[in-house]
Amino acid sequence: MSAVLEVENLRVTFSQDGKLIPAVKGVSFSVGKGETVALVGESGSGKSVTALSTVALLGSNAQIEGSIRYEGREMVGAPEAALRDVRGNDISFIFQEPMTSLNPLHTIERQIGESLGIHQGLQGDEARARIIELLTQVGIQNPESRLADYPHQLSGGQRQRVMIAMALANGPELLIADEPTTALDVTIQAQILDLLADLKRDLGMSLLFISHDLGIVRRIADRVCVMQNGEIVEQGPAEEIFANPQHPYTRKLLAAEPTGRADPVVADAPELVRTEHLKIWFPVQRGLLRRVVGHVKAVNDASLSLRAGETLGIVGESGSGKTTLALAIMRLIQSEGPILYDGADISRWSSGQLRKLRRDMQIVFQDPFGSLSPRMTIEQIIAEGLTVHGVEPGRNRREMVEEIMEEVGLDPASMHRYPHEFSGGQRQRIAIARAMILRPKVVVLDEPTSALDMTVQVQIVELLRALQRRYGLAYLFISHDLRVVRALSHKIMVMKRGDVVEAGPAEQIFAAPQTDYTRALLTAALGEDSFGGAA
Repeated sequence: MSAVLEVENLRVTFSQDGKLIPAVKGVSFSVGKGETVALVGESGSGKSVTALSTVALLGSNAQIEGSIRYEGREMVGAPEAALRDVRGNDISFIFQEPMTSLNPLHTIERQIGESLGIHQGLQGDEARARIIELLTQVGIQNPESRLADYPHQLSGGQRQRVMIAMALANGPELLIADEPTTALDVTIQAQILDLLADLKRDLGMSLLFISHDLGIVRRIADRVCVMQNGEIVEQGPAEEIFANPQHPYTRKLLAAEPTGRADPVVADAPELVRTEHLKIWFPVQRGLLRRVVGHVKAVNDASLSLRAGETLGIVGESGSGKTTLALAIMRLIQSEGPILYDGADISRWSSGQLRKLRRDMQIVFQDPFGSLSPRMTIEQIIAEGLTVHGVEPGRNRREMVEEIMEEVGLDPASMHRYPHEFSGGQRQRIAIARAMILRPKVVVLDEPTSALDMTVQVQIVELLRALQRRYGLAYLFISHDLRVVRALSHKIMVMKRGDVVEAGPAEQIFAAPQTDYTRALLTAALGEDSFGGAA
């Protein structure tokens, strides 16, 4: 098999504040024609830096040594004109988060058309015909009606398909996909992986696939390169790597999956939260007088119960109403129907009454970097709730911060640092500490592990289990990662487009799902033979 990309002894060093920081340390691998090679490893292992080095897309403070050859042409030290000729034409990229990669001010037509104009000189009707062809190729329904849309008007899966269309626009030989499915629902994730496999086969492309999720890599890769601390510690055929891993780090990655089940709920545990036929519709207003012409039916009829020490897992695709339901229960958005907290109906409470409730109900968000203020130290972030609700009598604020930091596995000596100085897993621990310092009774966990490496996911699941065991916390756990949901939840609620399609004990839902939609979710996440109801 002839090699499309050959990387030999690649070394990448960044100069920062007068220091040289090695990011990639002597990496060698190749990608054959029509082959899929996966670079796997945890955050900071050097995967993305390696990929960006191929066409010199790193910053000016990066020093690249070694050899990178694309179809025999040396890329390291190549003139800018030669690199521009390869970028987008011969080697294209798909990035992890399409919402930040697409320009929010430009329509889909303009964004794809820009690449066609620069590289192929296509304009007007000719360009539009090619754009429609590309959107059809990546599975966008009614592509003509989508040309004038902006990124925010598309779903996550549709945005990622647009990114793939842009990458394919000029018929590249090598497609580099950097975590292209991490932020997507399991069913959309499966669709994107199938799409990439089909496109690779039909167009004869080569694929360099970067991921920390070995379940995905197992489905798509021909060969695997495992990276740790800037080095490839093991590489070989995918079947061989998964069947007989040689390096301890590879074995650790393969074993990194949340295991075990939630501790049984105490028989006489009190009910903390109950909703009955909860409805959340948002009015659609049009015209000068803002008349209501319809409704966005976010949640139609949701009834649930949650006891102390119990976890209710809410699953479903993006737009199913999971987060909307949780926000309504916390009284952060308006809803119709009773919301009982500790026996009292809080659905009509005033803001003054709710203020006293906030201490008991806390939330941990998906992206800790987005939810933590970059201008505040960790001590200030964690103690923020104490400022609002008051320190416990006889307790010192710093003492409480130190105590909760130790409890969630953080070094109290680091409390003077800022969020950007921590890893993703550490930032999520900070977010959990901020919620837990108030000793709440109910905690909403909105996708708290989806942005984390598999090994870090396992640590966070163990931490959440330990905190629930110690304090009898009730969790409302929102996620599209069904492995994590299975490890944490006592009960499951499956939502689709605002409707609760199935609900019951976790064991029952996973062993014998009753609806086609639940079966589709479980198959996409866990495989065909992972539950009793699958074929």
